[in-house]
Amino acid sequence: MEYFVVTNEQGRSWVDARPMREQELWAEHAAFVNSLMYAGFVILGGPIGSGRPHRALLIIQSNSETQVRTRLAEDPWVRAGILLTGRVDSWKILVSNDKLDPVLAEIMTPATPP
Repeated sequence: MEYFVVTNEQGRSWVDARPMREQELWAEHAAFVNSLMYAGFVILGGPIGSGRPHRALLIIQSNSETQVRTRLAEDPWVRAGILLTGRVDSWKILVSNDKLDPVLAEIMTPATPP
């Protein structure tokens, strides 16, 4: 397994006048990304920058770039053109102080199992 850094960008169907959580298919997109997180595929993710244009960063653990792109293509936002999968780069972690461990443990522990 390798790590990948994915940068997503807003697509042609993104509505600039709406905040992220008010875009069409938000609930379906969030459920999809959460399912990838609970499966151990998405390690971290969230919006980056000022929000205009919308961009998001994902840290993914996968066997290949092809697998990353294939799974992300199933995202309801990607299918609807609200989000585009941009760069997918392999990432070798050379330094970590494990300060994110408590944050990750909290995120990965669902209140009710998916």
